[in-house]
Amino acid sequence: TQSTGRRRRKEGAVELRKEKRAENMLKRRNIPLEDIEDDSFEQINGTGALSLYELVAQAKSADPTVKLTCVQQARKELSKGTNPPIDELISAGIVPILVESLDDDENAALQFEATWALTNIASGTSVQTREVVAKGAVPKFVRLLSSPHEHVREQSVWALGNIIGDGSECRDFVIHHGVTDPIIDFVTPDTPL
Repeated sequence: TQSTGRRRRKEGAVELRKEKRAENMLKRRNIPLEDIEDDSFEQINGTGALSLYELVAQAKSADPTVKLTCVQQARKELSKGTNPPIDELISAGIVPILVESLDDDENAALQFEATWALTNIASGTSVQTREVVAKGAVPKFVRLLSSPHEHVREQSVWALGNIIGDGSECRDFVIHHGVTDPIIDFVTPDTPL
């Protein structure tokens, strides 16, 4: 029927916008993190060959170095250009760990890596985006728009943009959580575009 065709076109348009946004994100991902070394994952497990489930299990560590390294490794897996293992990491239980990591104000690198990983998950399908929303990330992203760390604030904007881009229901949900004023405060005349 006509409404089915309209719905399919709308869903197709949302997916195209997400693909374009993801493509642009990949171009902007050359942010150096001086505090994190790429070989730290191998130092933790000795081989660098953890399964995604083992990675998620170790990401629950109370050791901040282990947690950061595992969250960063999850983000790298989610940043793979073709077929990132989004569903696999969701099934393994990474989303609640990433959302919890957003609260660690003493560890900006962890907040950044968790936000980036959640941004990548939210750039996927509507089901994947809604998983991020359902686990409570939206109010935490809104709070992080006031972070003293510019890279955390910027990554939060990307995450919220991916969620808002999923459709009017998600857009309204984000607005309901008070995104308007922090976004206005974030965008200043000297904000790089």
